[in-house]
Amino acid sequence: METIVNPILRGFNPDPSIVRVGPDYYIATSTFEWAPGIQLYHSRDLGNWRSLGGALRRQSQLDLRGYPASAGVWAPNLSCIDGRYYLVYTLVSATGLLKDTHNYLVWADDIAGDWSEPIYLDSRGFDPSLFRDADGRTWLVGMMWDYRSDRNHFAGISIREISLPECRFVGPYRTIFKGTELGRTEGPHLYRKDDWYYLLVAEGGTEYGHAVTIARSRKLEGPYEAHPDNPLLSSRDDPFLALQRAGHGDLVSTTNDEWYMVHLCGRPLPTKGRCIMGRETCIQRIEWSEDGWPRLAGGDRHPKVEAPAPSRDRSEKPLAAVPSRDDFDAPTLGPQYLTLRTHADESWLSLKARDGYLRLIGREGLSSRFLQSLVARRIDAFVGTAETCLEFEPDDFRQMAGLILYYDITKYYYLRISRDETIGLCAGIIAADGISVCQIGAELPIASGRCFLKAELEYERLRFSCSPDGKSWTRVGPELDASILSDEQPGEGRFTGAMLGLCCQDSGDGRRPADFDYLGWWPSE
Repeated sequence: METIVNPILRGFNPDPSIVRVGPDYYIATSTFEWAPGIQLYHSRDLGNWRSLGGALRRQSQLDLRGYPASAGVWAPNLSCIDGRYYLVYTLVSATGLLKDTHNYLVWADDIAGDWSEPIYLDSRGFDPSLFRDADGRTWLVGMMWDYRSDRNHFAGISIREISLPECRFVGPYRTIFKGTELGRTEGPHLYRKDDWYYLLVAEGGTEYGHAVTIARSRKLEGPYEAHPDNPLLSSRDDPFLALQRAGHGDLVSTTNDEWYMVHLCGRPLPTKGRCIMGRETCIQRIEWSEDGWPRLAGGDRHPKVEAPAPSRDRSEKPLAAVPSRDDFDAPTLGPQYLTLRTHADESWLSLKARDGYLRLIGREGLSSRFLQSLVARRIDAFVGTAETCLEFEPDDFRQMAGLILYYDITKYYYLRISRDETIGLCAGIIAADGISVCQIGAELPIASGRCFLKAELEYERLRFSCSPDGKSWTRVGPELDASILSDEQPGEGRFTGAMLGLCCQDSGDGRRPADFDYLGWWPSE
């Protein structure tokens, strides 16, 4: 039997929402403070996926300047209703007890094309989704946040009818489910099958107690009875599973009426139990029992590294993988790239200023929540080598550019080129561990502004080096602890994942450019 190997979306790809349109499957995942917002993927077989890039590609659709780490775009829900694609999502501008959670809707007639300007819905909670009933009525489903509540402030699941043509609400909110004893009830999705309404939710929090539970009712507004064998999916009772933190799922059926559930998970470092790749997307086969309840194929609730693949057309070819090395010859950034809080535009990022190079214009420093010049891709393996070559001529120490492994504004390792008053051009490391920012090791003099930079990742071990020609390499600084680039370590955020990026800062005279010849990432696990 053919199998699908999990995770299907490796690296920072949490909160998956899936929809099938004919033979095509699409997934949307959360992007938080990264732009463009809402990552979209396409597949024909549920195992091989290609990125379509982000849905919120314009600054008018998404402006994250000033947003805290791990705020921004949470838990998009993707659906296709009457031939039109819809995304509903939460834009979180303040975290903590007194959250600001604003829910929006966008639509598109072509999922890979332009999406509409956001339409505001409400701010009562987060994780909204759309449900189209058999009678043609559409409902907005969401969790309610109550800072007064003693159940971790999760106040239950509500529905409200919405007229999609006018994007306006019809009627009042109705609370339909308060959750199970696991608590922290969120991520709701409604389905109708065999005259039952099924409500799938995430519970237990998005850490190691995370889970997917399900309930059902004969009526949309309830009451809903919980599955007798809940949770439907969880790793919470087995710390030795390869896939941990399993939860936040969504169901889909194939053209042959085979059922699957996508869900998030985390893969901890074997020695430290920290998930440097953050929360990733997996898939599990679902079977429906004679009692009308869904269960994981295999009979237990644990996520499997290998899931049975659906039947498919054998003539289909696997989707092409993203190249390991990008020489920046294309006129636009590839769909694998994200930028921090602001969208890529010619004012600070250019592929046209110099043929075959990515030019970054220096802006604010790495502690800024506003105008950073940083472009990155997900780290999707425990072991791998990253490499770039840049040309940069800084005037003083306030100007720097280089290669960065980045979690958020409080956790990163940055191998950068700068200038020191005493030794001149130099390479060195700046690090942030969630508590403080410091320079690590001595500055290494370099001969010219053209320099090759390398990062070697081996689980929790990270080593930096530089070279004048890409052949003879010199270590820069000591071996570093990459496990700090994780949800589990201190810092402002805990919802994203480690990224590999290029960046440039100029807090002196401003706008010093750095030209990057290529970026390579070669996973080897």
